[in-house]
Amino acid sequence: MLYLGKYPSCNVHSRLLIAAFFTDYRKKAGEMMLRVILELFRIITIIFVIGMIMGLIIHSIYAIFGITVENTTGGWIVGMAIFPLLYVLYKNRLQFSGFYKNGKQVKLSNRTTTILLCSSVLMLTVAPLFR
Repeated sequence: MLYLGKYPSCNVHSRLLIAAFFTDYRKKAGEMMLRVILELFRIITIIFVIGMIMGLIIHSIYAIFGITVENTTGGWIVGMAIFPLLYVLYKNRLQFSGFYKNGKQVKLSNRTTTILLCSSVLMLTVAPLFR
């Protein structure tokens, strides 16, 4: 029997409503956990797939200018420059089309976006110097 605290005179209908609420709550919690797991899988996929595409594009641009940064410190800097780009892309666009819906999802501020993008461009600019 479900304990209702200091209200022992509650009838059977109210006890059934409370039990139904907790059962429904468990279903919603399970569904929410599934959405979070799917969203994490989606984020990992975005990092690998879009990150690889960005890396190929950047290395192709370097190849046009005759610069190779593969197997050097510059290659690591290029790899680290891709992460802020992916973060800005996810936070400003992709998070709103995912599995996990939450009212607290907001875009990055313009200042934060600018700082992250400028730092990525700076890293991509100096990466060839570390060959």
